[in-house]
Amino acid sequence: MNFASVKKWAVFFIGILCAIVIADVVSLVILSVAGIEGWMKFLLNFVLYAVFFFAILFALEKIFHIKFFGFNKE
Repeated sequence: MNFASVKKWAVFFIGILCAIVIADVVSLVILSVAGIEGWMKFLLNFVLYAVFFFAILFALEKIFHIKFFGFNKE
């Protein structure tokens, strides 16, 4: 069995999971501190979550040399 491919997929999914959890916590903390409620909280939470999620994935790509989406392929 090829453990290199298993390790690659495990790191990929753990990276995605970490990005999801961190983005969710950070966006909720920012909105809680700001005191925003109602539909505006829902909308801003969606936008902040997306921004933080992709920023974290980009940072993980640069720090750990993991390719999540392969945007920089030549």
